Amino acid sequence: MEISALLTSAGINISICIVLLSLYSILRKQPANYCVYFGRRLVCGGARRYDPFWYERFVPSPSWLVKAWETSEDELLAAAGLDAVVFLRMVIFSIRIFFIVAVICIAFVLPVNYYGQPMVHKEIHLESSEVFTIENLKEGSKWLWVHCLALYIITSAACLLLYFEYSTIAKMRLGHITGSASKPSQFTVLIRAIPWSPEQSYSDTLSKFFTNYYSSSYVSHQMVYHNGIIQRLLRDAERMCQTLKHVSPEINCKPSLRPCIFCGGPTATNSFHILSNEADSVKGMELGELTMTTTEQERSAAFVFFKTRYDALVVSEVLQSSNPMLWVTDLAPEPHDVYWKNLNIPYRQLWIRKIATLVGAVAFMFVFLIPVTFIQGLTQLVQLSHAFPFLRGILSKNFINQVITGYLPSVILILFFYAVPPLMMYFSALEGCISRSIRKKSACIKVLYFTIWNVFFVNILSGSVIRQLNVFSSVRDIPAQLARAVPTQAGFFMTYCFTSGWASLACEIMQPMALIWNLVAKVVTKNEDESYETLRFPYHTEIPRLLLFGLLGFTNSVIAPLILPFLLIYFFLAYLIYKNQILNVYITKYESGGQYWPIFHNTTIFSLILTQIIALGFFGLKLSTVASGFTIPLILLTLLFSEYCRQRFAPIFNKNPAQVLIDMDRADEISGKMEELHKKLHNVYSQIPLHSQKSSSKAECSNPFKKQELPDPEKLKPGFEFILLFVYDYRYHLIRD
Repeated sequence: MEISALLTSAGINISICIVLLSLYSILRKQPANYCVYFGRRLVCGGARRYDPFWYERFVPSPSWLVKAWETSEDELLAAAGLDAVVFLRMVIFSIRIFFIVAVICIAFVLPVNYYGQPMVHKEIHLESSEVFTIENLKEGSKWLWVHCLALYIITSAACLLLYFEYSTIAKMRLGHITGSASKPSQFTVLIRAIPWSPEQSYSDTLSKFFTNYYSSSYVSHQMVYHNGIIQRLLRDAERMCQTLKHVSPEINCKPSLRPCIFCGGPTATNSFHILSNEADSVKGMELGELTMTTTEQERSAAFVFFKTRYDALVVSEVLQSSNPMLWVTDLAPEPHDVYWKNLNIPYRQLWIRKIATLVGAVAFMFVFLIPVTFIQGLTQLVQLSHAFPFLRGILSKNFINQVITGYLPSVILILFFYAVPPLMMYFSALEGCISRSIRKKSACIKVLYFTIWNVFFVNILSGSVIRQLNVFSSVRDIPAQLARAVPTQAGFFMTYCFTSGWASLACEIMQPMALIWNLVAKVVTKNEDESYETLRFPYHTEIPRLLLFGLLGFTNSVIAPLILPFLLIYFFLAYLIYKNQILNVYITKYESGGQYWPIFHNTTIFSLILTQIIALGFFGLKLSTVASGFTIPLILLTLLFSEYCRQRFAPIFNKNPAQVLIDMDRADEISGKMEELHKKLHNVYSQIPLHSQKSSSKAECSNPFKKQELPDPEKLKPGFEFILLFVYDYRYHLIRD
């Protein structure tokens, strides 16, 4: 690929970024868009609504950049939780390591590559991108020791930074555990695969089992019920509320009553203010009275509460019976984090579901080969024009050639990739994850594998086939074939950095879908409702993108270092934009407690080892035995470092330390808080929420794990009051009957 095509792609994306960021700085000042760009702050009560002066509202300003830069890590931790802090530390790590890599490779490696062979150089914009790669070195060149030394410095710096980051985040996770002493999940164990007995219900079987074997620590339990019908009724009630509350207030009808064709009782036809006496009685119903007692609705899963955190930890880790498929125990997720739908899945089906989703994900990867191969064909139009002469007419026009080969392929690939995260999230839900955070983490891993395979490896393989290079014939040929193929794709990776990096960040801060939806709601449907849709941060899409750019940066560092300045720009923009979005837009309802960091650490180690293998292949191709000999120990040392970190830090992210939990139990017993914590355990895991999700969003942002309370019916809007009480009344009849 020519440098002119890269400059064309860079110019288009820089223009897009400047326009979108300028528009954002203007649109965020418009009062009608506050719910789009300040949804989290408005819900949490942390934003003061005001109308700026007329001329200020239409002038771009960098104030949001200053605010994002000045926000400290402690403020971010208090506002958005540990996962947000860990994610931004991933971005900071990327900035630090690639700043070091860029300084070394741009200052030393790039000049060696450029002047690697005696040749007459053209002007920079007329040069081919391969001139700036390691391919430009002649065989047996003595300058390959520069690449080997740079590889040692990059690996040492990356491992050192990874170690300190892992240590710091591990301490944060321990602080997260000790700082949330009132978490009900620390006293709760989720039991699945309860044995069925025809003589007694699941609840009686569970109570008998834990009373017999854990009589000193067992407190109580709460069964999981099949309540799909009632949940659908609540969802329909919410939708009816959204429709009815927009009815014009000028329509005033006198209330009248007529018999209901289903139950024979009187119903209100023109007013929602008249309620039946039975519905009125539901207002005073306590939460504990709305509990199902029919054994037919019980499922073989339950939440079991224990007296201490240590007791719950022991039960969750111990095998309960000789049959591992029965009495399966796990520490319970937080109430907001429970994925209730999957608790109804029989435990014996989970291994089948995991295999099925794995097969589906792999099949989708192979299907995705079609668009990736087509995209590679666009980048290799010059080679394809020899086989297809009609392409020569298109390529004769310089600007069209630059757009098609430099800009269009990465745009098409990004458009195809929009279907990947929702599908992987669906696969993760089918696996049977018990919590939303585990589901999102599983989707993150799937999207990561899919992205690395299709963007990196498949592009290299398809490009090699089009260029008629030899495909891997044996395992020994893999380093050499990767070394031949990676430099040829350096131009495509740079254009992908422009489109998927820079332009995607600009679209992220603009929130185009939310902006269009808000415009339609305000202009078309005349919706003046003061409610805000709160979003969750998409870790399952942003972490794989961040790691992919890290992989591209490491693998191209000594081979094609021209990509490094563009990656640095992306990471700087990502730090400011993601920080702004976390503070203003996204709300934290549940989190994993920093469990995304091991994914980042392991993928970074994989990127380093892959970089070393590719460099080893190039040193072999260039007939440099000294450089090859020094690279092999580097691979072994990196693997040893990875194993040390896995033994030293990884267990903290998989299990809660017993020492910490015992100290917390003793502190609560001394202070007398244990009895109070036990009283709160009975109603925290409410399977059917008795309130509108929007009415509890303020509690979510102040404390994601705070127990939600039933809203006062007197404060509800008349339309929703009638619908909600109707659903409560239906539930009351279901329980009573």
